[in-house]
Amino acid sequence: MPIAMSSSSNALLQAVAALYRSSGRFPFFYAQGKLRYDPVLLAVLNSGLIKNGMTVLDLGCGQGLLFALLRTAESQYQRGLWPDGWPAPPTGLRLQGIEFRASEVAFARNALGSSATFTASDLSCAELPRADLVILFDVLHYLPAAAQIDLLKRVATALSLGGLLLIREADAGGGLSFRITQFAEWFSAIYRSLSGQRFYFRSRRNWNEILAGHGFGAEDLRMSDGTPFANLLWVARRV
Repeated sequence: MPIAMSSSSNALLQAVAALYRSSGRFPFFYAQGKLRYDPVLLAVLNSGLIKNGMTVLDLGCGQGLLFALLRTAESQYQRGLWPDGWPAPPTGLRLQGIEFRASEVAFARNALGSSATFTASDLSCAELPRADLVILFDVLHYLPAAAQIDLLKRVATALSLGGLLLIREADAGGGLSFRITQFAEWFSAIYRSLSGQRFYFRSRRNWNEILAGHGFGAEDLRMSDGTPFANLLWVARRV
């Protein structure tokens, strides 16, 4: 469902992007664009899925944009600068991110300081700390098929029973919308000097089968409103 925007919600997004201004033009403008045109960040913030006091582990966290949104939301709410009709943001979160690219980790640390912990590591071999919630947004398709399964097994071990996993991936059965998503990923890889990057996408049905087979009860939600992409959000709970 699209999130209603107002002057206070726009102020929130601007405050988040401003955290990256000192890191340079690219991280700043990337934050602006991602916050405004990618529906998943605000959808998760307003979903009620992130509870007060949770330990949140973001795998493939990039420049830490989700964490920057969560911390800024908490601050804006406490100052009374909160959009009407939005639920109160979660508080007291323990935030840990793992990202392969050292430059992105540097941007994340510069933006969030000591309010979140970031580690530069390869997800194919990184040690995963215990968490209440694990985030995998647009990450799994960068891994070979076997590595995807291995990572999900390690995530299941890191989560206690009832722990939550949020996955955002494109549905390979999404027709033209999926083809547009593939092209966007290919273009993004070239822009970031990763022209040799290979992608391994799966269909909605295949992901549901895999999650069920690894101890998750899951539902998938459309997460592409306002975009031409075939993205879905899986809300998967460790059972």
